[in-house]
Amino acid sequence: MFYSLLAMIICIVLSAYFSATETAFSSLNKTRLKAMAENGNRKASLALQLSENYDNLISTILIGNNIVNIAVASIGTLLFVKYVGEEMGATMSTVVVTIVVLIFGEITPKSIAKDHPEGFAMFSAPLLRIMIWIFMPLNFLFSSWKKLVSKLFRTNDDCRMSQEELLLLLDEVQQEGAIDEEEGELLRNAVEFGDLEAQDILTHRVDLEGISIDASKEEVAAKFDQTQFSRLLVYEDSIDKIIGVIHQKDFYVGGGVTPAELREIVTPPLFVHQTEKIDNLLQTLRLAKSHVAIVVDEYGGTLGIVTLEDILEELVGEIWDEHDEVEESFHKVSEDTYNVDCAVSLSDFCDHFDIETDSDSVSLDGWVMDQMGRIPTEGEQFDYKNLSITISHVEEHRIQSVRVEIRKPVTQ
Repeated sequence: MFYSLLAMIICIVLSAYFSATETAFSSLNKTRLKAMAENGNRKASLALQLSENYDNLISTILIGNNIVNIAVASIGTLLFVKYVGEEMGATMSTVVVTIVVLIFGEITPKSIAKDHPEGFAMFSAPLLRIMIWIFMPLNFLFSSWKKLVSKLFRTNDDCRMSQEELLLLLDEVQQEGAIDEEEGELLRNAVEFGDLEAQDILTHRVDLEGISIDASKEEVAAKFDQTQFSRLLVYEDSIDKIIGVIHQKDFYVGGGVTPAELREIVTPPLFVHQTEKIDNLLQTLRLAKSHVAIVVDEYGGTLGIVTLEDILEELVGEIWDEHDEVEESFHKVSEDTYNVDCAVSLSDFCDHFDIETDSDSVSLDGWVMDQMGRIPTEGEQFDYKNLSITISHVEEHRIQSVRVEIRKPVTQ
């Protein structure tokens, strides 16, 4: 009887080991393990290596766990039948062994391993490596069986994380305090970076500052002084025919204006289509050693420009220099009323007023015209959800600003 009880205890300990190991490897943080492995922790390196082949790992754990659990049940049944009798022995054995295995072989070890997954994974890794070698033939059979089942049922092995799942993970990590709000925003911008196109971040053609190739040097100097830009677009006949960019450092040489003709100091323009992804555009600008790209529409006309700064701002937020003027896009007039600059993006507008829209418009002025179906006049008004929107200022067929009033729900 002594040896039978000892064998049962050993099997329950092994059951606890396998159960805890399964939980540890399914819950561990691989990034944390990689950091420890890079710092010279051999057990962390071994645990990380085992986790990379998770199918082989889980097969070994399940095989070992089932063997010891069956052994506990078999030995328990023999003991209870011998000392209690055949009538009640099997039933009592089932009840007692089930309770013992649940408490000491499943629930308790899994709870401990859940709280310290990396530590237990490193603790169990050396023995687990031996177990994997012992059960190698069985693992091969189960692996072959899995491949057969996958072919029969055409299961999808693509386990890559989608962008939506990654953004949800970032939200969870931020809520747990592992990263702060600014770091979370930076990471979200990086994840969504590849979805943006040139047309989403461009400066529209009506806001461009350019100079004719036939302009005098006095006019060019005045334009540099007026705009405070370091680069100016140079066009021929109209803004739809941009022939290059003139840099301030090429225009002013040796403390004065260059004696060279404008055509000699104009650098060739870089043209991109409006649907160009901005991550590709960033690479194009880098290879071309250029800071400005001319965005063209489907007819080849100038739609606007995208600068290197525009692209970087999508990652790190607004970049201010000494010549930028601070503009308040949302000016609070009263508790529920705002004056809004229509140059603001539609996404910022929706975030500010906590609304949703399925519009394809990028800017607020484009969205307003979509809602009204035409170019509105000053004083016209429309309602959208809980907002009452009045056109405040229109200039050159563009909506410059609107007044937004938040309507409170009527209480009975």
